[in-house]
Amino acid sequence: MSLLTKYLALCWFHNNPLDLTPSKSFMWKTVIFYLISGMIVEGLIADPADGSLEVMLRTIMAFSSITVLLLLLKKRQYFYQLFTAIFVCENFIMTLATVTEGLYFWMVMNHRENAEEISILIGVFLVLWYLAIVAYILRRVFTYHRAASLILAFSYFVLTYGLPMMFMDI
Repeated sequence: MSLLTKYLALCWFHNNPLDLTPSKSFMWKTVIFYLISGMIVEGLIADPADGSLEVMLRTIMAFSSITVLLLLLKKRQYFYQLFTAIFVCENFIMTLATVTEGLYFWMVMNHRENAEEISILIGVFLVLWYLAIVAYILRRVFTYHRAASLILAFSYFVLTYGLPMMFMDI
């Protein structure tokens, strides 16, 4: 629990992922949580089978993107720390997205006129927060400037969310 708390502090821009040493089982538990929570969220907004496939593709793209980045930079030894840091924070954001879906459902059932706008605003906030978190993690791991970290975070977002989404639209 202590390790999880330290990783969650990354979501508030505290700690350095390189100071945290996850076990392989902790890392795989974060991946399993990501897959389950992602399938729940996608199942609520799309066809469950398509949503599950998209989540699997996102996981593969995340794994591939992080692996290629670390291999290119010759920093392969940081894989578990970087992958776990990003996935714990993604899980946190995904949990908030699930709560947002529940809030949207509740607002629709209670005939709130602005339910869609509120849900969209929360979604945009969560995406921007996610980008900031990933940029922070990348900046701490690679000691990049903020601009470079933001560009990498946006690229990672496009690779892990955009490409699978485009693939699903084909």
